Amino acid sequence: MAKNGWSPAQAPRMDGRTVVVTGSNTGIGLETTRHLARLGAHVLMACRNVDAAATARADILAGVPDARLDVVQLDLGDLASVRKAADEIGTSHPVVDVLINNAGVMAGRRELTADGFEMDFGTSFLGHFALTGLLLERLLSAESGRVVTVGSSAHRAGVLDFDDLTMDHSFSTSRAYARAKFSQLVFAVELQRRLSASGHTAPISVAAHPGATHSGVMRDSGRLLHWLFTTPTLHWLRRSFIMEGPEGALPSLRAATDPDVIGGQYFGPSGPGQFSGPPVLVVPSPRVLDGKLGNRLWDTAEELTGVTYAFSR
Repeated sequence: MAKNGWSPAQAPRMDGRTVVVTGSNTGIGLETTRHLARLGAHVLMACRNVDAAATARADILAGVPDARLDVVQLDLGDLASVRKAADEIGTSHPVVDVLINNAGVMAGRRELTADGFEMDFGTSFLGHFALTGLLLERLLSAESGRVVTVGSSAHRAGVLDFDDLTMDHSFSTSRAYARAKFSQLVFAVELQRRLSASGHTAPISVAAHPGATHSGVMRDSGRLLHWLFTTPTLHWLRRSFIMEGPEGALPSLRAATDPDVIGGQYFGPSGPGQFSGPPVLVVPSPRVLDGKLGNRLWDTAEELTGVTYAFSR
């Protein structure tokens, strides 16, 4: 694994800045929050399980005693919860400097959210679409706001069938996950496109992916990866191309903090296959850049969530 390259030592201080991180109680979200706490950011840990979030908060405080961390209950699979969380954040924080849309799921079987959406699509994409729109005014109030979408290389296999969004006829675990991640990146690009068209230089919309990182989603993503993660004699192979959480969080951290980042960029690991290594600019699937697809997905998301974006200040 490459050792040289961008590191947290190159990130600017974040004192006085408010950052919302979804799914910050475990995995990439937890380690991203830990990095941000060390940089002095005030992090709002937006999590479904507040008890797990409180435990994660205590874990970070044990190593960063002066960290500013608050827990906000957020279930991205329930639009009522998304609205409640956005109201809570907006009431307490007139400015949100960075929103990191990190949380995600990989459903092992077909399930529906509280609002009747397929679980991966409804949680990873629609929930974040709604949250971002509901917090947009707070992001527009920031001097240099950012929305960071945490995706996956799995987006390259994603296919959007607008006639079967609930996956009644086409569900598989891998297909649902890839579609959700593809939708997230299409959204990230379309958000930047619309911000630019509205004359806004900030916030900017950027994206990142963690490569092959030792996380819950990776461990639960199939028999092969489960075997790879749990077989003791393969520890040498895991170390060679799978990163631990603190390293896997670096693409998200760079996207959120690097002052040279511009809207529309996408960061991932620099090593072979983008599995591991320090974060660098990477290129998404060309299909992500399709403006017609972006527009159709946006209109669909507005219709399904009831959230419209007010781009004017």
